[in-house]
Amino acid sequence: MDSFVVQTTQRNEMVDVTPEVRAALARSGLRDGFGVIFCPHSTAALTLNEHFDPAVVQDMVAWLNRAAPPVPVETGFQDHGANSDAHIKATLIGPGLTLLVEDGNLTLGRWQSIILCEFNGPRQRTIQMKWVGQRGPA
Repeated sequence: MDSFVVQTTQRNEMVDVTPEVRAALARSGLRDGFGVIFCPHSTAALTLNEHFDPAVVQDMVAWLNRAAPPVPVETGFQDHGANSDAHIKATLIGPGLTLLVEDGNLTLGRWQSIILCEFNGPRQRTIQMKWVGQRGPA
């Protein structure tokens, strides 16, 4: 298993981690197979989406904030850490991705990026990866 750490800087933030995942894939020597990318945090998540246009991730954060707004403790939520919204958002997005690898490369779409979704930052977040398949020279 391989991993890396991301330092987030905002409460709700979308961070492109594609370069770090590509570097981990290169270190693994995997030629053909797949990788499982996992975020072991209950208030953060991973998604695959466009990151080239900043409006896309801004719209994602805005929609999630409408769907699960930050709420003060007095609103009746049972989570007295005042981060119920972060748990809900992370559950909606999900903790992991399975990505295909062909000829040593991730098979992402033209505009796709691997995005860490921070919902309770700023924090240090760990991303874990496990690569499965055929290794060796091209």
